[in-house]
Amino acid sequence: AVAEVQLRDDQYTLDHMRAFGMYNYLHLDSWYQDNVYYVDQFGRVMNLSVTLDTALQKPREVFRLPTDLTACDNRLCASMHFSSSTWVTLSDGTGRLYLIKSGKRGSSASEKWEIVFNEEVGSPFIVAHSVSFIKSDAHSLTVLLLRVEKDELDTKGSGFHVTLEWVTIAERKEGDHRYEIIKRRILQGKSVPHYAAIEPSGDGLMIVSHKPFTFMQSESDKLEENYDAEVSNEKKDPLYYWQQTEDDVTITVHLPQDITKDDIKISFSPDNICVTLKDQTPLMEGNLYSSVDHESCTWIIKEDKSLEISLIKKNEGCRWPELIIGDTRGEFIMDPSQCSEIAESLMHLTSEVMNPNPEKENPPCNAQELEECDAFLEDGASLCRFDGDTLKVTHIINLGSNQYLFSVVANPKEMPCFCLRHDVDALLWQPHSDQPENMWEHIATFNALGYVQASKQDKKFMACAPDYSYAALCECLRRVFIYRQPTPLATVLYNRKEGRQVGQVAKQLVATLEANDPILGFQATSERLFVLTTKTLFLIKVNSGN
Repeated sequence: AVAEVQLRDDQYTLDHMRAFGMYNYLHLDSWYQDNVYYVDQFGRVMNLSVTLDTALQKPREVFRLPTDLTACDNRLCASMHFSSSTWVTLSDGTGRLYLIKSGKRGSSASEKWEIVFNEEVGSPFIVAHSVSFIKSDAHSLTVLLLRVEKDELDTKGSGFHVTLEWVTIAERKEGDHRYEIIKRRILQGKSVPHYAAIEPSGDGLMIVSHKPFTFMQSESDKLEENYDAEVSNEKKDPLYYWQQTEDDVTITVHLPQDITKDDIKISFSPDNICVTLKDQTPLMEGNLYSSVDHESCTWIIKEDKSLEISLIKKNEGCRWPELIIGDTRGEFIMDPSQCSEIAESLMHLTSEVMNPNPEKENPPCNAQELEECDAFLEDGASLCRFDGDTLKVTHIINLGSNQYLFSVVANPKEMPCFCLRHDVDALLWQPHSDQPENMWEHIATFNALGYVQASKQDKKFMACAPDYSYAALCECLRRVFIYRQPTPLATVLYNRKEGRQVGQVAKQLVATLEANDPILGFQATSERLFVLTTKTLFLIKVNSGN
């Protein structure tokens, strides 16, 4: 039987349920179509590869975990991820990480799984994702480990937090083909991520989660950052101050002690200003936000050794948001009358009352029309990209009501795609970490799937074919729903209500499994669905092979 691990009494939160209780025990090898793996109760990694529909082979053992799994009290389920066509990362659920060179998988002749690295890396975890890449002539693997840990400081929440440990393992330079951990970084958050994947180059990380994740710093990083902060604070004084009225702009610059009137050179042009002291590099130079009457501009040195420059605006009444375009070294000072003027001009956009005009025509959204299944459990997950070097967020997208549905590998050389609900449909997005202008590409649409899946209260897993020909979901027990993409009809069909001819129809299929055990694993390939229960692996033929 499958090595299912039940949740313990101390794993009672929604996060434990999401991470471990809803774990998919069936692993699809995206590098070799129609190849699935699971771990059985003897710690054997079993493989089933489908060659011909007529002759299904029995699952065969490709690897056996060396540890006695039953001996560990707080273990999690064993987990694995196929990092490349010849590398596998594996966890036995006790806190030990294995790096395995599998040879070419999918054909029994050359498949031999051999441990290249195995190490205890802390408390039990599951492998969330991994990639294999070559960097500076050395082979590296980087892995994401997911843990739900007790949080002593969290007295108001669930008492737990979620960590993602990003571990990089590389081949040693000595050429002895031994591997060692070269980097460990930890991200912490308050919810189990819906999606967490490393970029193919190993340089960044993308996470879709309900609550934000942040990198935890080591002590040496903290000291360095404090020093940097002190240095930057010292530099922070503005170089100049500026004020404006409807007609003019006044700039004040504090002068060093030894500067006289002869040391100051200021040139005005209709769109430009340049201020130089003692033939040094210009103190201020650049294009002004708007045109000035350059012949009327003046400057004087005041008693307190400050330089005051007056610019006369060409377009009276125009408010400048900045003085010199792109120059952030100055500080704008607003006088109180301007503050109240701005507040008044914005008054009509706000109201003291929450909904001042409820009877107004066409309200933006009528909550009464929403059905119960449309109300999301969580408002607003967000999608973040983290840079591996700076450990900072480079992109953040608030997904708002675009509920996360599932992820799927369309191309194993790329990051996994994720599917989001957009209104009633479900849209599939492919991340491209190497294309900053097109970082998330919309590659497929499943019409009305967003709406249909919302009514399935008992759904456990969701997936779609790598060629997008169908989407599927299964409930905790027995039932599997398959939603095909629209296909042209061979016969003529009319929509009676509207009297128009229908050219395409999308079919929905329901399969009921002859099993009383709960569904533990679910994977879709372009031709078939694999459904795993405790003691049975079902294959459902969806498309016939080309």
